Amino acid sequence: MTVRKYHSPRRTNSAAATREAILKSAHTLFLARGYAGVTVGEVAEAAQVAVPTVYSSIGSKPSILAALLEPALSDPAVAATMAAVEASDDPHAVIALTAEGTRATHERHWDLVYGLFYRDPPGEPAVKAVLDRGTDDYVQALTRVTDRLLTLDALRPEISRSEAVDLLYFHLGPHAWMTLVGERSWSFDRTQTCIAHLACEALLK
Repeated sequence: MTVRKYHSPRRTNSAAATREAILKSAHTLFLARGYAGVTVGEVAEAAQVAVPTVYSSIGSKPSILAALLEPALSDPAVAATMAAVEASDDPHAVIALTAEGTRATHERHWDLVYGLFYRDPPGEPAVKAVLDRGTDDYVQALTRVTDRLLTLDALRPEISRSEAVDLLYFHLGPHAWMTLVGERSWSFDRTQTCIAHLACEALLK
């Protein structure tokens, strides 16, 4: 006899709402007091759930932080940018599109990425693994941009493929945004224009 698994849409919706409440409360508390200054119990209290519910819904505090970061890592702007880059035949537009795409992901998740991970990065291995994955994905995307520039025969002859990736990461990577927008109070518009221009100057013939 086959036993059917019971599925309750109401229970599923309730679990999703609970998870969302936990993440929203953690987001607010982490930004207000720093990651180290918040306990799982305080997250549970803010979300109006029991502590065991936090663990069963999401997991430990590093798991909560990793879940908060996940939308930034899977932002749809990345896929859209890559599609536009690979469709473009203009090397300057390729770099401009990349700057625009990195701007979109940083700006959309700025409070979390800059307010928490850059200013006071948590040291737990579980969180570091998520951040390392984000860096790897960033470099892979910039490698695709580099390959597009190579296909267009646009790079300066003295610059190798790996050097081009490094230069793109230097000009368009997270630290460029953190420094100019976060530390020097530049606007996103000004930063995007500037780093795209500098990347073009550094890489293109």
